[in-house]
Order: sequence, then structure tokens, then C-alpha cells
Amino acid sequence: MATHRILVPARATAEMLDVLRGYPGLEIEAPGEISPAELAARLPQADGVIVRSNNVLTAELLQAAPRLRVIGRAGTGLDNIDVEAATRRGILVMNTPHANVISTAEHTLAMLLALVRHLPEADRSVKAGRWERGRFQGTELFGKTLGLVGLGRIGREVASRALAFGMQVLAHDPYVGAEAVGDARIRLVDFEELLRAADVVTLHLPLGAATRHLVGAREIGRMKPGVRILNCARGGLLDEGALCDAIEAGKVAGAALDVFEAEPPGDGRVTRSERILCTPHVGGSTAEAQRAVGLAIARQVGDYLSRGIVVDAVNAPR
Repeated sequence: MATHRILVPARATAEMLDVLRGYPGLEIEAPGEISPAELAARLPQADGVIVRSNNVLTAELLQAAPRLRVIGRAGTGLDNIDVEAATRRGILVMNTPHANVISTAEHTLAMLLALVRHLPEADRSVKAGRWERGRFQGTELFGKTLGLVGLGRIGREVASRALAFGMQVLAHDPYVGAEAVGDARIRLVDFEELLRAADVVTLHLPLGAATRHLVGAREIGRMKPGVRILNCARGGLLDEGALCDAIEAGKVAGAALDVFEAEPPGDGRVTRSERILCTPHVGGSTAEAQRAVGLAIARQVGDYLSRGIVVDAVNAPR
């Protein structure tokens, strides 16, 4: 039986590696998190590679990896992988779109609650020895309108939690028809209606050429005064400069961002704003989700190289 070498240049649990070792004919190389230079040195000897969000696979790297047959992304986002280049090279790309859905949905609601109740500021105030109850009057979610841009797996889980808080839920997703929504309480609307009606706008869609800066100055200008904006999907979906302008002008009451146009975002207007709540791209970072994505992608890569089984492929290699 031919041996296939699997490179895992990212954090991997013993359980995940045991799954890979359980497949016949697989040789596992798991150095852990390595530098881009070391990745470039090791990748040409690999038949398969399993990456996380901090591993960037460019067209140049893929061109220099003649043996590579499969890329497994432990997670959902693919903006760190040149999928088009992989497709041209005949490399299958797979991800794990199901495994971190709950953790990202819960993080979105946590961010929203922290935002409307001013929890980070209140925490800092008390720990600084102040008692400023009047300063931190919050806003209830009950009766407010949530606008979901994207009604995929994560968007649906966010919707179910928002409904439990008594929110009205609008959604815009050109790829979802009314018959597929699955909950009559979620109303599908066009993008313009969502922008006009929502008290909270939250983004849950992939980043691509058609969605980059989907929400910018024009879109924010059509929103309600005092709107709040959340992005726990991909940083490039939101024009951060336009967001900061709108916050400084008083149009937007606040924002919560788990993802940024540049990561890390550095010291700029976004991170200096007291009305933007920031977390370091940790929406899917729960123990449960990280275990699930690792095990899922190990099985997918193992099944493909050992048995030719394809699960959750995002391309059709030529």
C-alpha cells in the first residue's frame, strides 16, 4: 500500500493525531505551529496538509508542492487558502462547516449582550474603584429587530437564540428561499429593507469579491440612527473606516467585532474606540468546537486519501 504523508503545521490534539494514525498508509508529520518559512520547506514533501486559520497557503506555496493532493481546513473560513490556485493544481480543498456553528453563534449573542449592557466598561469602572450606575444604563433586546445578513448554519443558530430573547428577526440571504428558512418567525427581506428596519445588524456570510465591504458608508447611511453592528464572520465584510466615521458622527451606537480587515488590527481607530467591543477572532474558540473541527478534518482527510471519500469539499479540482 502506498504511503501518503500528512503535514499538520498547526496545533493538534493527541486524539486528532490518533484518528489520522488509524488509517492505513498514512504517515503523520505534526510539528505544531511553525513559521511560514518552515511551512514552505516542509510542504513539498506532503500529500496532504491540515491547516488552521493562521496557516496561509498561497498560490506560490501550492505551486511548489507537487505531491499535494488535499488541503484540510480545520474550521470554516477559506480566506487563508488560495482555493482557485488549488483547483488549478488539482488539489482538493475541504473544510468543516458544521463543527464550530454553536460556539460562533453563542459568541455573537455574548458580544451583543455585552454591547447593549456596556459590560466591559462597567467592569473596568468598578475595578477602578468607581460606582457609576447612571452611566451604564443599558438597552433591552426584547422587542428589538435583529437583521441577519446571511442565513446559513450560524445565522440560523443566532436567529433561534435571538427569538428566545423576544427579538423580531429579519434575514437577507439571496441563496435561501422562504421554504428553506424552517421557522415562520424569521422573515426573509431584501437587503435594503433589512438595513432600514434593524436595530441590530449582524453579519454571517463568507468573504469574497462580491461581499468585500458589503457594509460600508452607503449601507450604514440607510440604517436606523442608533443601530448596532456585529461582525463575527470575516473582517473584510465591513468597511471599518466607514464604521468609525458613523460611530463618531453618532449614527451608530456601537459595534462588536471578532474579526478585522487586518489581523491583528493594531493600534487604530477601531481598537481605540470606546464604542467598539473587540475580541481576537475567538468566535469558534471553545474547547468543544476546537475538538470537533480537529476530529472532523482528520476523518475527512483520512477518508479521502485512504478510500477516496469526499466530504465537505469546497472545490472541484481540474
